[in-house]
Amino acid sequence: MALARARRNESGFNYWPGFVDALSTLVLSIVFLLSVFLVVQFFLSQEVTGKDKALEQLNAKIAQLNDLLSLEKLGSLNLSDQLSQVRAGLASAETERDRIKGLYEGLSGAGSDAAGRATELNRALDSEKQVSARALAQVEVLNQQISALRRQLAALEEALEASEKRDRESQGRIADLGQRLNVALAQRVQELSRYRSEFFGRLRSILGNRPDIRIVGDRFVFQSEVFFDTGQALLLPEGRAELEKLATALTELDKQIPAEIAWVLRVDGHTDVRPIINSPLFKSNWELSSARAISVVQYLISLGVPAQRLVAAGFAEFQPLDTAPTEEAYKRNRRIELKLTER
Repeated sequence: MALARARRNESGFNYWPGFVDALSTLVLSIVFLLSVFLVVQFFLSQEVTGKDKALEQLNAKIAQLNDLLSLEKLGSLNLSDQLSQVRAGLASAETERDRIKGLYEGLSGAGSDAAGRATELNRALDSEKQVSARALAQVEVLNQQISALRRQLAALEEALEASEKRDRESQGRIADLGQRLNVALAQRVQELSRYRSEFFGRLRSILGNRPDIRIVGDRFVFQSEVFFDTGQALLLPEGRAELEKLATALTELDKQIPAEIAWVLRVDGHTDVRPIINSPLFKSNWELSSARAISVVQYLISLGVPAQRLVAAGFAEFQPLDTAPTEEAYKRNRRIELKLTER
């Protein structure tokens, strides 16, 4: 190397070899340090592993010591319990000793007290005998009261039987009265039917055989055109004339029918199914049919028919005689009906 340096010196100054030497030295130093570090790390890991094992052994010994301590505590508790039991037994023995001692001391005075106790017992026995006598007297009084209650109960049963008998008799009389009432009602109905027949016969002869006045069942049916213009509830002169005839027949009928028969003439107003449009007086067929029935009733009252014998009812279009959608059916359904019936 000296020769190389000499040669280099001969050729001129060269830094490169020095740099390589320095770098080699640095690398060797680093390798040495890494080797030392690895060795130290190995020994440290061995030391830590040994310490962990030692720590585990110490923990195991601590656990064993805890178990031993628990056993010692349990043994101490057992000894304390046994000591408490021994002390309790000793206290009980001392108490029993004192009791026996007291009994022994009391036996000496028992002889003197026996006579006094016998006397007290005799007094108590006499008192019990007196109580027994009073109890027997009370039992006798209770027996007498029970006998009196039994007699009262027997009297109540007799009164109940008499009441039930009267109730049965009352039920029989009520049933008999009901039958009589039904018979009387049937007679009244028959009597009213007879007057109704006479009234219908008289009206038929008064009104004549007009095509616009018909008899349907138990009712007289007048076409509305006999009394009113279309859509109106003001009576026409022709209708007033027919109602005057009717009022005469009703006045005569009121004189003939007995006062106890509560009869009425019901005036029913009916319209056809067509609704009312743009009428300033009536908004519906209900109002029109009711107004027409009321007009007939008011005019009959003005002719002298008693108001309590008249009823006005409006049925609108809901009780038709003919449901066909024809002019003839509409004409038949526009009507005033008179029916003699009961209130």
